[in-house]
Amino acid sequence: MLIAHIKQTPHEFISRNLKFSALYASLFTVLFFFVLDKAELSKILLMPAFIAFFIMFFGFSLLKVKAQIHKRAAEIDREVLFAGRYLLVKLYAGRPLMNALIDTSKSYGVASKYVKEIVDDIDTGNPIENALESAMLYSPSEKFRKILFQVKNAQKLGIDVTKPLESVIDEITIEQELEVKKYGRKLNSVVIFYMLLAVVMPSIGMTMFIVVSSFINFPIGFKEFLVVIFFIMIVQLIFISTFRAIRPQVNL
Repeated sequence: MLIAHIKQTPHEFISRNLKFSALYASLFTVLFFFVLDKAELSKILLMPAFIAFFIMFFGFSLLKVKAQIHKRAAEIDREVLFAGRYLLVKLYAGRPLMNALIDTSKSYGVASKYVKEIVDDIDTGNPIENALESAMLYSPSEKFRKILFQVKNAQKLGIDVTKPLESVIDEITIEQELEVKKYGRKLNSVVIFYMLLAVVMPSIGMTMFIVVSSFINFPIGFKEFLVVIFFIMIVQLIFISTFRAIRPQVNL
């Protein structure tokens, strides 16, 4: 819950989603009742249908938490290098760590708001080491956690934080460069499948279908063309979703 940044206690979250799941399961069970009545089937199926609907909606509510965590991690990963480099520049300029964190929290980029959470935690009276430890523990981004780990360790040991921070930033840069290269290889394979399934096969398939149907006197109407167009649109949407899913969240 804390990683997903959901401002509810676990009890409140579970209680709220149990109520919504029961409500939506009841509504879908009522609709299922009319289906059974129309099909003249036994109404005994209503109970297992309600249980299945309830489990489905409650499971979906839990998946939203994971989706929120993934979204936050993607936001941080896109800007983690900028935030790290900005913090490093401030430290090299001779700014104390606390002042450097404050400056970073006011800088450009999505990651700055996550640094601001650390600053706000310190402003409430929490020691800087505890604030960094808490942020590292509940950070959804592994890359951001690495940066916080080096800063926390340097602060705890009382050593210069610039060298460990610069080292971990270089490490993250190399990781993101490798992700871009992997993305290029994946993209080549996906593009080949896209050309075959979404471009070549529909065009050649429709041509062959029209030619064959003319020989066997199979009537082709407007509805048949709409069905084909619908399936082509589905394939296009699947590939668009695939391209977005495999794209790495980097900003070098």
